[in-house]
Amino acid sequence: MSPMSASIAEVVYEALYFIFPAYCANAAPVIFGGGTPIDRGKTFRDGRPMLGPRKTFRGLFVGLAIGTLVGLLQNPNNVLLGFVLSLGALTGDLVESFFKRRLNIPPGASFPMADQLDFIAGALLFSLLVSPPSLTVALAIVVITPPIHLLTNIFAYLLKLKKEPW
Repeated sequence: MSPMSASIAEVVYEALYFIFPAYCANAAPVIFGGGTPIDRGKTFRDGRPMLGPRKTFRGLFVGLAIGTLVGLLQNPNNVLLGFVLSLGALTGDLVESFFKRRLNIPPGASFPMADQLDFIAGALLFSLLVSPPSLTVALAIVVITPPIHLLTNIFAYLLKLKKEPW
């Protein structure tokens, strides 16, 4: 679909469909995470945790599996895209957690816009290796993700899956 002929609804649909494996990979650790922290409780040279106790191996592997499965269900011929979107989303979240700890922002505390876009930046960056979206779709993803992320976090908080609504 050419950007000039696509309606806003079509672009939003294409954006959501494209990024859905990353959304699922990012949400899965909230539901299925826990266990051994990826950083194993180690601290960085600044004395702060590398990532913090909420970034766990189980969350990482379950998120990767669920996002990849979603990608497989979307398109069995391009499961690699689901995998790289998931891996990119989870990597982006881990990188953002590392920087939050450097800024002395505690796990779970809000880091506006970074919390909403870290996983998207990672997913879009990793998608360049396989099948990147059009610029229009990528921009739509960046615009629609913050409000979606906020609403899903509030929903997870109300379900007592998250300790904070942000």
